[in-house]
Amino acid sequence: MLNLNTELLIGILRIVVLVTILFVWVVRYDNIRNEFREYKLPKWLRDLVGVLKITCAVLINMNENAFILVGSGGLMILMTAALYTHLRVKNPFHKMLPALSMFSIASIVFFFFS
Repeated sequence: MLNLNTELLIGILRIVVLVTILFVWVVRYDNIRNEFREYKLPKWLRDLVGVLKITCAVLINMNENAFILVGSGGLMILMTAALYTHLRVKNPFHKMLPALSMFSIASIVFFFFS
C-alpha cells in the first residue's frame, strides 16, 4: 500500500492531464491548427489526435484501473508520435517539452496503476 501523499500526487497528475489537454485542444485550438499546418499534417489526423487525446484524458480520470491503463497507455503512444514528429521537423528541445512532460506523466500514472 502506498502512502496517502503518493496517491494524492497521482490524483493531481491525473487532473493536470485532463485540464492541460482540454485547455490546449479546446481553448487554444487555433495553435493546434497552426502547428498541424506547419508540420504539413492532414486535418483528419489533427481531428483524430484531438479526439484520442481528450478520450485518453477522460479515461485516465475514471475510477476503473482498466480505463486508467488504456488512457495512460494511449497517451504514451500519442506522445511518442508527437516526439517523433518534433524530431522529424527538427524542432528545438523547448518545443518538445510539453510532449515529453505529458509522456512522463502518463508513464507515471500507467506504472502506478499497473
